[in-house]
Amino acid sequence: MRPADVEPAAAAIRLDDFGDRRAWFEFATSYAGCHPFVADLDDRIVGTGVGTRNGPVGWIGAIWVASDRRGHGIGRALTEAVISALVDGGVRSLVLVASEDGRRLYERMGFELQTWYDTFEAPGTPDVAPPSEVRPFRRADLEAMASLDRVATGEDRAAILRRFARAGTARVVERDGAVAGFVVRAPWGGAATAAPEPEDALRLLAARRAAAPSDHLVRAAIPREHEAGRAALLRSGFRPAWSAPRLVRGQPVRWQPEQLWGQFNMAMG
Repeated sequence: MRPADVEPAAAAIRLDDFGDRRAWFEFATSYAGCHPFVADLDDRIVGTGVGTRNGPVGWIGAIWVASDRRGHGIGRALTEAVISALVDGGVRSLVLVASEDGRRLYERMGFELQTWYDTFEAPGTPDVAPPSEVRPFRRADLEAMASLDRVATGEDRAAILRRFARAGTARVVERDGAVAGFVVRAPWGGAATAAPEPEDALRLLAARRAAAPSDHLVRAAIPREHEAGRAALLRSGFRPAWSAPRLVRGQPVRWQPEQLWGQFNMAMG
């Protein structure tokens, strides 16, 4: 995928009722850690796929095939192209979040179910003051944020944090002078969130809700084994919305799922 492909690819996906991925593709075609691909038929984009290298872990996402071209092996070819680019770049562990239709293909390619991401939603609370422990991001926070993120994800996303974190897009929880958790929003709306302690994660989510209008839904997504997180979200007014399976292939990822509360998107973690 080249920058010139972004608009036609995004338009094709919108016509197929798969949402607006323009901002995501703009990032993927400008970030060295991404490997974006398109499938082209008679000068028409009929498929997309993106790989993202986060150190030793690679994410596979945005695998889409036009509805009139499915069943011809395009989805598998795109997935294989993404995998090849990631492995050539040094990735040893592959991760993806699958649709039910896609899951069958990925399992035939050697992926196995690891867990599920459960997404919860709650309305904005603009009349409620944000927790005092939450403050805007400062550049000096990056090292601590990257360290928290490495432990939680088992990945190296420091470059992505540097790319996206700004005072207007990121917040941290500060306790005893140290960063105890963070949230960083992506241009397309996703919000990567990590905090070892549930009360700190809830403070970050409360700050997001306080900054949102009452008719806006704030989302959090946690791995299913995070039972304490599920209970905490339900107590805080969040309600289950949808779930999706996380599949893996290759070396096991050493992550801490109970420290994760949100993702940039389901194509890059």
